[in-house]
This record gives sequence, C-alpha cells and structure tokens, in this order.
Amino acid sequence: MAARRFRTLLASRRPAGPYEALVVTLNRPERRNAIGPEMMNELRWALDDAASDAAIRAIVITGAGKAFCAGGDFAQMTAGVDEGALPIFTDAAGVEDGGDYAALLLAMVRTPKPIVAKVNGHAMGGGLGLVAASTFAIASSTAQLGTPEVDVGLFPMMIMAVLDRLVPRRRLTSMTLLGEKLPAEEAAAYGLLNRVVAPEQLDGAVDALCETLASKAPLAMRDGLAALADQDARTLADALPMLRERLGALLATDDAREGLMAFLEKRSPSWTGR
Repeated sequence: MAARRFRTLLASRRPAGPYEALVVTLNRPERRNAIGPEMMNELRWALDDAASDAAIRAIVITGAGKAFCAGGDFAQMTAGVDEGALPIFTDAAGVEDGGDYAALLLAMVRTPKPIVAKVNGHAMGGGLGLVAASTFAIASSTAQLGTPEVDVGLFPMMIMAVLDRLVPRRRLTSMTLLGEKLPAEEAAAYGLLNRVVAPEQLDGAVDALCETLASKAPLAMRDGLAALADQDARTLADALPMLRERLGALLATDDAREGLMAFLEKRSPSWTGR
C-alpha cells in the first residue's frame, strides 16, 4: 500500500530490534495537538496500516511540540452540530469517514499490535482518552493528565469508558467531577501510566520498550490483545471458557511449538508468525 498523505499526523518508522515500530505524531502543535474528526480518522487509518504490516511490531503515539494532546478541538467538533452531522473527511485513497471518537477508542483497544503512548507533555480530555486506550503509557515527568471538560460545561463521557478500566472508581469520580489535572507521578500511582521518566530519558525508555515488544511472539501478542479486549465485557464465568479456547488455539501454532522447544533447549526462539 502506498503511504498515506496525512494532514494532521506524521508517521515514521523506527528500528525495534530486527523489526520496526510505527511512530505516529499528532502534528498540530499550534493547537497543542487538539484532536478533531479529521485527526480521529487519520489515527484509525494509521492503525489499520500498522496492523496489516508484518514488519511493524509496535505503534507509538506522541505529540509534536510541548503537548501530547490538549483535548478535543471544539471548533471542529461543533462544526456540524446545527446540521446534526460531523464533517466528512477523505483519505488519500478516497475513503470517507465521519471522524468518530468512540470508534477511534474502540479501534485502539482492538488493534492487534501493542500501542505505546509516549506522553511528551500535557494530555487532557480526549488526549487522556488516547493514553488510557493505549496498551502502554510512558510519560515525561513534566506532563500533566486530566479531564477538565466539566469546566466548559461538558463531561468526558466516552473517555470514562477507557478510564474506568484503569482507575479506581472514587479517583475517577473525583477526576471527572472536579476537572482535576494530575502530575505525571500521581497519574502513574492511579494506574494511568506504566512509567514516568525525566524528559531527556523519554525517547530511550520508549525505544527500549518497543524493542522488547518486538522480541515477543507476534501471534501470541495478537491473540493475547484480542482476548484482553474480548474479556472486558464478560463475566468471569463467560470469560474463562473463551480464554481456555484461545489458549488451545495458540498451543497449536508453530510459534508456540518453537517457543516451548526453545525454552527446553535453553536458546532464544525464532518466531515465524505462524
């Protein structure tokens, strides 16, 4: 597939061991990378492209300039309110889409490759939703994360769905009702981040994580991420049989046989993705 011509993103490939990571940069620094329908579409297209590329083993999302993402672009988000519809945007291949945030969050949670949020600066509102929907999140110690929507008469409705998977209920209620902005260390303590590092260490920490992820069995990674997403809406009694079936399917793969044999032979496995 030819490279897409993004208007709100930058997409580049970085080495991750013998494989690669796709680095997707929110590229509206003059608006602190505020996210609107066009960027939502383009993020989904970037995820689709990465999912279909065998050389890509991880996806990194970060922001240009000093912010990760300041939240929703209210000007774009309200452009179609009077007409009852969001703007329609078209990608380089002529594919139309309406720019739906709920669809983006669901696509992130269901993407078959791990997403690393590289939180280089403040992540507010919709930007925090991107962090929460990612598989991993590593932040600069200078970043703040929060849900200030209540201060402008709104509420982080869709964002709550992904925050609720990470944050205790009382903490979530406080964040959303008070419009709190948390320092990175406090956000990590409540489960929003995996790790907080000094700004000058952020690149190295994310690169090291991507290299580690690239070394793992790709089929196991794909099926494990799908199982994690599928179990969320199930009771324990329903989830366990589903997970047992997924494990059985993995055990029948070449990668599983290679991984078990490599363990017994005390050597590094050689993954084929089959």
